[in-house]
Amino acid sequence: MLYIFLFFLLAGCFLLGMTWMRIGLFNLSGSALERWLRNATSTPLKSMIAGIFMTVILQSSSAVTVIAVGLVSARILTFPQTIGIVLGTNIGTTVTLEILSFDLSVVIIPLLSAGTFCLFFRSVKIRSTGFIFMGIGIIFASMNGFGWLSSPLTSIGHVHSLIGHMEGSMFSAFMIGVILTAVIQSSTVVTGIAMSFIGSGVFSLETGILIMMGSNIGTCSTALLAGIGAGNEARLTAYAHLWLNIIGVLAFLPFISNLAEWSISLTSNPETQLAHASVIFNIICSAAVLPFANQFGRFIMKLHKKKQ
Repeated sequence: MLYIFLFFLLAGCFLLGMTWMRIGLFNLSGSALERWLRNATSTPLKSMIAGIFMTVILQSSSAVTVIAVGLVSARILTFPQTIGIVLGTNIGTTVTLEILSFDLSVVIIPLLSAGTFCLFFRSVKIRSTGFIFMGIGIIFASMNGFGWLSSPLTSIGHVHSLIGHMEGSMFSAFMIGVILTAVIQSSTVVTGIAMSFIGSGVFSLETGILIMMGSNIGTCSTALLAGIGAGNEARLTAYAHLWLNIIGVLAFLPFISNLAEWSISLTSNPETQLAHASVIFNIICSAAVLPFANQFGRFIMKLHKKKQ
């Protein structure tokens, strides 16, 4: 029970770190980003670049999609303008995973110390910088904690059986990713945990890829919730986010082993392999849909217009 408690405690710390970092980044640039977004969505390509940029800044594909839903609800953007944004969010969120794949444990104490120091200032900019430093420090500390915890956690009978079941069942690994992300509300946290477990040899890269793909579906729950009561067109943006990820997962399922091989050929580091797999998966999915963004938008409208 102690190890399971520590697992959820570390997951909570990871989520706290992501939240604090997001708060700091948004305080420094949030309103400016929204104004910029209104002027950067004239074409699907511009919208996708805007989605990538905003997701890198805010460190959350869900947050950017929710902002897009809100702007459509407020009639500042139209649904077709958000298609590119949705495509970009999936690419932007992979940047965090690439950063997490590096071993930056030596900077944890300096980051936490600098962050704590900044929080004593009254200046919003300095305090926001402190939130960013604290958030990053907590994230890397949590990653190290998961690496340490993976071995004793897998010695627990039920956990060992669950991992064995995931290794033997693509559906189970995929659903773990979906459910955990829907509960935690962060695909980055769930994939980050999977990276730590892969790095410790707990399960294979293929299982980690399935969890990552499941997390892409699970993260859509945030936008779907934001779409409730937001108007017909705003809900279409949430549906577009969901269908983009469902279609991408279905298209890649037969090529899980190929995706793993491509990632292994790029690096020998197990954690970085999953980060690279996420980048490859999301870039290919978004790039494949981008030339057909208008047709994709019409498909979503045709599929959901009468069901709202």
